[in-house]
Amino acid sequence: MSSPELVLQVLRHELRAAGVTYKVLAERIGMSESSMKRMFAQKDMALSRLAAICKAAGIALEDVLRQAADVTPHSDNLTLAQEKSLMSDPKLLLVAICCLGHWTLEQIVETYNLSESECILQLVALDRLELIELRPHNRYRLNVSSAFHWRPDGPVQQYFREHIVSDFFNGRFDGHGETVLCVPARLSVASAQEVVQKIHQLVAEMAQSHQDDRRLPAAARDGFTLLLGFRSWEFSALTVLRRQETTEHVPNITKPARGKDTN
Repeated sequence: MSSPELVLQVLRHELRAAGVTYKVLAERIGMSESSMKRMFAQKDMALSRLAAICKAAGIALEDVLRQAADVTPHSDNLTLAQEKSLMSDPKLLLVAICCLGHWTLEQIVETYNLSESECILQLVALDRLELIELRPHNRYRLNVSSAFHWRPDGPVQQYFREHIVSDFFNGRFDGHGETVLCVPARLSVASAQEVVQKIHQLVAEMAQSHQDDRRLPAAARDGFTLLLGFRSWEFSALTVLRRQETTEHVPNITKPARGKDTN
């Protein structure tokens, strides 16, 4: 990542932490919201404009530049020891998940049965685990990348499979803004990788919407969860119906058992 992009990444994080949206920032500087978004999307900015934005947001330009200089590459996942530590304390895991969703201390305490002092203790614990970097006034910075994911077959994912997946899919998915889809397809490896990239893009857009909607009153927002799984797979009840001679060679129902492709 180039230096201008890194500076803008730090600036975006500081704006979110300060609760300053693109709309608010645009109003303070005298620009349209669309122009402000476009300027950030270009991933480059004149130093004078950067200084004006920092001043309008109440952020020290020196802090933004210092943070960009100190940034080191973040990990996409936690170590096995870190995940085990999270699983040892339900409240610690709860606060960790909230931090991954960029919740503030006030939002966590307002939503869950945790006192402010309890929540601060959990933030301190997460700082020691190096999941976050705790800052003054109980603000924090994530020490994981935007592509973060739990360890494959790690403690958190095991718990997820055993308890969370069934609870999630127990719903009807017929409420406002809800849907459930199962879409089989026969794809090349390249196309499958492209789908994965688009999934990551969707997750990034959802995270941005989460930040943008923070300016709305609590009554206008609700908790939504996006649960996605994408892999080469066939339902086991269908696999047992395969012809014996093709089972070993064709592991996925989306691939032809024999003969040429008829699609």
